[in-house]
Amino acid sequence: LPFVIDLEEALEAGAPKIWPEGNLGLDFRNEARPMTRSVGDIAAGFRAADRVFEDRYTTAFVQDAQMEPRSALAEWHGDKVTIHTPTQGISNCRHDNARDLGLEDHQVQIVCKYMGGGFGDKNGSYYFDLIAAALAKEADAPVLLELTRKDDWLGTHGRWHTVQDFKVGVQQDGTVTAIQQTGYSGMGPYLRRSGGISGIEAYACPNSERVIYPVHTNRMVSGNFRAPSDPQGYFSIQSMMDDIAYEIGMDPVDFAKKNMLRPTEDVRFTNYMLEDCIDRGVELFDWQSRRRVEPGSDAGPIKRGAGFSFMMFRSGVGPSSAIVRVDSQEQYTLFVGVTDIGPGAKTTMALIAAEELGVPLSEVEVVWGDTDRCPYSVGESGSRTTTQTGYAVVQAAKDLKAQIAESGMPRRGEVLIASATPTPSTQGARRMCFGAHFVEVEANVQSGHVRITKYVAVHESGRILNPLPARDQIRGAALQGVGQALHEDLLYDPRNGHPLNAGYYGARHLTHLDAPEIEVEFIETDDGFGPYGAKTVGEAGIILGPAAVANAIYNAIGVRMKDLPITRQRILEALS
Repeated sequence: LPFVIDLEEALEAGAPKIWPEGNLGLDFRNEARPMTRSVGDIAAGFRAADRVFEDRYTTAFVQDAQMEPRSALAEWHGDKVTIHTPTQGISNCRHDNARDLGLEDHQVQIVCKYMGGGFGDKNGSYYFDLIAAALAKEADAPVLLELTRKDDWLGTHGRWHTVQDFKVGVQQDGTVTAIQQTGYSGMGPYLRRSGGISGIEAYACPNSERVIYPVHTNRMVSGNFRAPSDPQGYFSIQSMMDDIAYEIGMDPVDFAKKNMLRPTEDVRFTNYMLEDCIDRGVELFDWQSRRRVEPGSDAGPIKRGAGFSFMMFRSGVGPSSAIVRVDSQEQYTLFVGVTDIGPGAKTTMALIAAEELGVPLSEVEVVWGDTDRCPYSVGESGSRTTTQTGYAVVQAAKDLKAQIAESGMPRRGEVLIASATPTPSTQGARRMCFGAHFVEVEANVQSGHVRITKYVAVHESGRILNPLPARDQIRGAALQGVGQALHEDLLYDPRNGHPLNAGYYGARHLTHLDAPEIEVEFIETDDGFGPYGAKTVGEAGIILGPAAVANAIYNAIGVRMKDLPITRQRILEALS
């Protein structure tokens, strides 16, 4: 069969069609057209520039690669089915399976308490759940479906690969006057929407234009993976800006501070801590002594260099509900529709409830991970568990406290119950978290080997409610970013379009032996929103690694690496 795996070739006339109407994906209005964003006058911005820079960057497809492969255990009881499945969203998983099985929502029970990672790959439901349920119905017996690692790798999605062209206008004092971006996102054959590329919004450029083409090809399907559109975009634009800073003789940190988005009358934030993160990172990392003013200037084959990147990222989306109950024995029970994908959601929800109720943690029992017993939740995605579900817990606990204050504790055989499904508003202000990552590398120009010798990550994520897992979230996410920067890719046979290196070993995911020490520091704040000011943590940590590592490699070897991953072979080819 004819096939196409190249993004730009897929849009050419005569390319094999993945869909009858063509290979251009759908935008958020379900129309086959590029996603566009325009601010100011792009032509005027380039006329105002003293210099104009143009370049192309590419990023690779990266599998979510969670530790636990897909599985589903289904069992029918009359006209109701119970499915045990690793899902990040039990409520939406129930609804999707009910729809596909021709049932009402109450006829499907989804159970998931713990799972071995998700990273966006386990949002909602997948066909594995449906297959197990259908087979169990046919066999009139429980059915367990478990995927092998390779089947899981090939049968689920990963981060979309991209090709990005930039044109940037800059004045000699470092002011960016225009940013023009044309991008292509690889959706694979089935994902009909999304494919965004973020990053340029972090700059206060008055004239910008972005055109992104989501493209269908015969590659693996793409989908959400921790901050779905951000690592690709931040790598490209911040590599470009790093290059420009050196070209005009500026420190990249100073260049970033001059051009990064700041609060204005038109752009309001609930709080703004980006510069604080950068300044603290400069201090912790010792930026001035580690950065080479002249990239590639170290003598000998082993060269060191330093790079940095910065970001701002939205904090939590979508509604959640919580129910809090107290009985006559003064036992509090919290009902929340969360699952634990690693960061300790159950514990954090219990901590919030105990704090608001003013009782010891041991007096709060949590009922979770079961659609028959828990209220609705969008799920553990979009950096929303603590910010959104946690806020619902706060509001439900406040209501219960008010009931107790009014009528006292329940008498024997009675209970008091409070519930909340809040829709908090920031009155038009942007609720963002902020971060800056600083990386030092040691690069061998004879072998192409790169070793990270220091990594500092500074984040403002509001108030940190559960410090240990919060730090581990940043560390783990940063390591995923390092893997995307240096190792991970999915190669295809150009003769038949088949993937060649599926799996942990083939795609060269990081191991403990590859993992550098990540120094994490939080700048704690309370902007008055969310549960006690808590903000996003998990997704934010993955965004900056590719850009910071790439910029450090440039500072070390003096040659800009524009394609991810930055492998030994690519470094040696660039140096030759």
